[in-house]
Amino acid sequence: MSGRGPESPVGGLAGSAAELRTGGYRGQTVALLTQHGKERVISPVLELELGCHVQRVTGYDTDQLGTFTLDIPRAGAQVEAARKKARIGMELSGLPLGLASEGAFRPDPLVGMFPWNVELLLFIDDDQGLEIVGVAQGRASHAQRLAADWAQAEAFAREAGFPEHHLVVRAGGEKDPRLRKGIASWEDLEAAFAWAQAQAQSASGQVFLETDLRAHANPTRMQMIRLAALDLAARLKSLCPSCAAPGFWLVEKIPGLPCSGCGAPTHETRAEVHGCVKCTHAVTHVRTDQTCADPGRCDYCNP
Repeated sequence: MSGRGPESPVGGLAGSAAELRTGGYRGQTVALLTQHGKERVISPVLELELGCHVQRVTGYDTDQLGTFTLDIPRAGAQVEAARKKARIGMELSGLPLGLASEGAFRPDPLVGMFPWNVELLLFIDDDQGLEIVGVAQGRASHAQRLAADWAQAEAFAREAGFPEHHLVVRAGGEKDPRLRKGIASWEDLEAAFAWAQAQAQSASGQVFLETDLRAHANPTRMQMIRLAALDLAARLKSLCPSCAAPGFWLVEKIPGLPCSGCGAPTHETRAEVHGCVKCTHAVTHVRTDQTCADPGRCDYCNP
C-alpha cells in the first residue's frame, strides 16, 4: 500500500455530490435473499443512506445453508455462508449487486460468560469487482434451560423475553432432534411443552427450552442486524481518495502509544491505517485523542 499523511488533500473523486454522499449507489437495485424478515431493518437503512433500492429475493430456502437449531449445520465460515447466500440472490434476481446477512453466536470476548452475537452483512458489487462487509456485535438474547415441569418452563420463558422473543422446545437435551420452533404464544408454548414432555418420558422427562435465534423471532438480533447495516452504509459511503472506490476503511491498528510514565511503547494503538479494497492506496492516521498510554497498560511500569 502507498502511504499518505492524514493532512493530505482528498482528490481524484468523480461524480455528483449526491453520488459521493451515497457511495455511488443512488438509484441502483440491490438483491437481498432472506426469508426471515431481515429486509425490515436492512432496507430502510440502506435506502436512506445510499439512495438505492433493496429488492427482497425469494424462491430459495435459506435454511438449507444452515440453521441455529443445528438440524442443518452451516458449512464454512460466517463470511463464506453470507457470500453463498448473496450469490444465490444475485443469480435468482439477475442483479449485479447483492446483499446477505449472516449471524453467529458465541461467548462474549471479554470474560466468556455472556452470550454474544456477531452480525455480518456482506455487499457484493460485480460491476466494480468489490466485496465489502459491515459488522456489528454485542450481547445477545440467547438463553437455554432444562425444565422438569410447566412452572419452570413458564419462569424461563418470562426471563427470556417471551413471547417477543420466540422459543424452541426440544424433547430432551439441547441436541435432541425432536423439536418445535417458532413458538410465539403462551398457548403454543404450553402445547409444545406437553408434547415434548410426553416424548421425553422414556428418558429424563425433562424438556429443553431455548431462545429462537432466527432474525424474525429474535428482536435483539434484529437490532444487531440493523447496526450492521449502518456500519455497511458508512463503509460504502467512504470513498478511496485515489480511485473513488467505496469501502475505504480501517485495515490496520498500529500499536506503540508511549507510556506516560516511562515513555516506552505499549500495546495501545498509536495510529490507524485506512486502506482501499480495490487499489493499493492507504492513509495512516496518528491518534490525536490520546498522546500517551496509562502506565497500567505498560509492560515495564506494570509487568
